Amino acid sequence: CFVTPVIIFPLFPIFEYTKLSLEEQQKRLKAIIKKIDVDSDGFLTDDELSSWIQQSFKHYVTQEAKQQFGEYDKDGDGLVSWEEYNIQMYDRLIDFDENTVLQDQEEESFRQLHLKDKKRFEKASRDEVPGLNLNEFIAFEHPEEAEYMTEFVIQEALEEHDKNGDGLVSLEEFLGDYRRDPTANEDPEWILVEKDRFVNDYDKDNDGKLSPQELLTWVVPNNQGIAQEEALHLIEEMDLNDDKKLSEAEILENQDLFLTSEATDYGRQLHDERFYHQEL
Repeated sequence: CFVTPVIIFPLFPIFEYTKLSLEEQQKRLKAIIKKIDVDSDGFLTDDELSSWIQQSFKHYVTQEAKQQFGEYDKDGDGLVSWEEYNIQMYDRLIDFDENTVLQDQEEESFRQLHLKDKKRFEKASRDEVPGLNLNEFIAFEHPEEAEYMTEFVIQEALEEHDKNGDGLVSLEEFLGDYRRDPTANEDPEWILVEKDRFVNDYDKDNDGKLSPQELLTWVVPNNQGIAQEEALHLIEEMDLNDDKKLSEAEILENQDLFLTSEATDYGRQLHDERFYHQEL
């Protein structure tokens, strides 16, 4: 099976900012541009844009987790217990025996997922106090945001994909249970795409296997890479004089592109005073 990205950002109407007058849009956008321009030289570089996008990723992940935390913390004691997590997630308390394999395939699959959740929950807790405080809950929901969770994320991925126990993930293990149809002349398109990702995106040393660090780039979304790619895209599209940076005038000239990009979280930052008034 393939790993789905850990991060899920809250949905927001892309053109919500259009409810503001053009004058108010530009006023708030100019304030955001000034915040992105860390050295105050009047231009946005790819590094400044990338840094800002990464900060906004982290901000919304934290905001989402804070909202969830309040929903999970039923007794309002500032901690989410394993029981509270179960009740919120499954509407009931669940307790599987770690060593008893279930006969029903669907039930066994659910048992495995539940036990993985429990292990991650326990790993996210950094003290002897039962339950997770807000920071620990963020680490549980978004382990990519907590450095102390890195080793656990790697081990979790190895347990799932390293079938021969050599501490590495081969292409065959990466592709999981796929077997080519003997009547087909070639692999389906999605397999070709996955093989290309394995070779060109993840297997950096070209040894045919993913080491623990290479594995990390697969199982944890690379926000830095995503942000850098978006920053370069914006500059390529909006840089009118080809100086590899953006002026305020260039952004305002084509502001809809900027406001429908990750640089403003698709315009949402124009509705969040944290971005256009207070310090990020």
